[in-house]
Amino acid sequence: MNIKPIKTKKDYEQALARLEVIFDAKKGTPKGDELELLGMLVDNYENEKFPIGFPDPVEAIKFRMEQLGYTQTDLANVVGLKSRASEILNRKRKLSLEMIRQIHDRLNIPTEVLIQAY
Repeated sequence: MNIKPIKTKKDYEQALARLEVIFDAKKGTPKGDELELLGMLVDNYENEKFPIGFPDPVEAIKFRMEQLGYTQTDLANVVGLKSRASEILNRKRKLSLEMIRQIHDRLNIPTEVLIQAY
């Protein structure tokens, strides 16, 4: 077991190749320990090199509405008016603090997503 920090793309590719080889290693064995450590190193490298940002607030609302089977009328019941819901979905109206609270409470979308500029 020769584990080293992942600093380059080549290191990353080698780590992924090794992970494939030891993927089914049993926990508590030397290969299992290697799998766990290598997994953490790969995860750290990916988070640093390929950060995943929050989704666009309007897209998050549309996605959640689809998941819940909500219509624009349902969103209007959350934000107050049908015209307001339409303006939000068409990016013609920014979300107010109160709308963010309501959408967060009723659609369970994280506030960190909703407060982003769009």
